[in-house]
Amino acid sequence: MSAVRAERLNATREQIMVAAERLFAERGVSAVSNRQISLAAGQGNNAAVGYHFGTKADLVRAIVRKRTDDVELLRRRMLAEIEGSADVRDWVGCLVRSLTEYLAGLGAPTWYARFAAQVMTDPALRQIMSEEALTSPTLQRVVDGLRRCLPRLTPEVRAERADMAGLLIAHMCAERERALAEGRPTVRPSWHDAATGLIDVVTAIWTAPATTAPAGRPHRAEGTPS
Repeated sequence: MSAVRAERLNATREQIMVAAERLFAERGVSAVSNRQISLAAGQGNNAAVGYHFGTKADLVRAIVRKRTDDVELLRRRMLAEIEGSADVRDWVGCLVRSLTEYLAGLGAPTWYARFAAQVMTDPALRQIMSEEALTSPTLQRVVDGLRRCLPRLTPEVRAERADMAGLLIAHMCAERERALAEGRPTVRPSWHDAATGLIDVVTAIWTAPATTAPAGRPHRAEGTPS
């Protein structure tokens, strides 16, 4: 393949991903057809999406991978600043700010936060997000850091709270992104300030008492008098 042809193909793939991310963010993944994506990307061939990516799930994965690679670079820099920290808030801050700083750096409008929230509501596509996250070295370092800070939490509770935190971050970022796109006022004036509020709440999720329920006994939160 010639360099010119390869460059043209890459440009077409990029146009398709940009158009798909916007349409998926605004309408939902299932409501958007490959034909609509091709038209929005300026492609006369309605089969362009299938030719360049295969299935819709493959297209979603390509978008997720492109964005997570960029977020990974930011998170790596932030991790270097908190290495060895025993403060839960430091690790939560790394998790939240790597995304919010990335969104802030894209300028307005953006669609990725809403795209991610839409993908996470679809059970089949959410698996793609999970699989990509599992391949992220920096995300695994954040998970390890939280585990060291919270040794009393069981694996089950850690998994539950990771889900809670992930959904909260995704949907709150999506709501802010939507408000900015629609020109509506936001509670916090900047992505940096919005991240501060999120970090407060997500830190509280991770550090909240974990209630246990031994057989035949009432529920009791860890750390409370019996």
